[in-house]
Amino acid sequence: MTQYGFFFDQSRCYGCQACATACKDWNGIAPGPEKWMTVYEWESGAFPLTRIHTLAFSCGHCENPACIPACPEKAIFKEERFGAVLVDDEKCIGCRECANACPFGAPKFASDDEGEKMSKCTMCIDRLVEGGQPQCALACPMRAFDFGPLDELIEKYGDTRSLEGMPDAGALKSAMVFKGLAERKELIPFDAEKVIRLNADRGELPKLFEEVADVTEVPEGIVLRNVLAMKHDSADDLMRATRNDLG
Repeated sequence: MTQYGFFFDQSRCYGCQACATACKDWNGIAPGPEKWMTVYEWESGAFPLTRIHTLAFSCGHCENPACIPACPEKAIFKEERFGAVLVDDEKCIGCRECANACPFGAPKFASDDEGEKMSKCTMCIDRLVEGGQPQCALACPMRAFDFGPLDELIEKYGDTRSLEGMPDAGALKSAMVFKGLAERKELIPFDAEKVIRLNADRGELPKLFEEVADVTEVPEGIVLRNVLAMKHDSADDLMRATRNDLG
């Protein structure tokens, strides 16, 4: 078996949701929490060193998937031609043991209803068998994705298998290669301290803040998404965590 996989360049992704939209459209998935391709965004830092992080992730199609042995009905399997991890809808009983086992939150559910069957990224295997590419990779306007045999991706991009903040995959060996955010650059030099002083004292206008720390230090709880969270307790939780996409 030749293991296929994805490459994702975090520095190119700006969270436009084109990949997620294309995935839903191609696979006929209704708007809602059943997001085979999920785009996560979170913030870090404070003025003047704030950063927005994005991660578009569908499934790791791991070489040693945790979801397969977790399924009591043997509904999940790894097909031999491309190494895609797939689910047999007829065998799935919606027990969610796969979701408990997967550190990446790849198993998705259309609702929280008891017995709701799992669905997930198929690697667009219907397109692969015809010589095509996954729809998400083709849809990205910034070319943040690449797809192909995993060994070729590693040779081309290196063997970084996770991004900062992602769960530790350990022995699962996800079939994804990553390039993290580029080093922060100051494109237009400016005096950050002067900007803070000018905003603190605006003449006759009301002050925006009293202390410099009000700007340069972010209190706990102010930023709602300040870490990458890939697993969620409910459909509502997932929608809130990714509320800027397909709604």
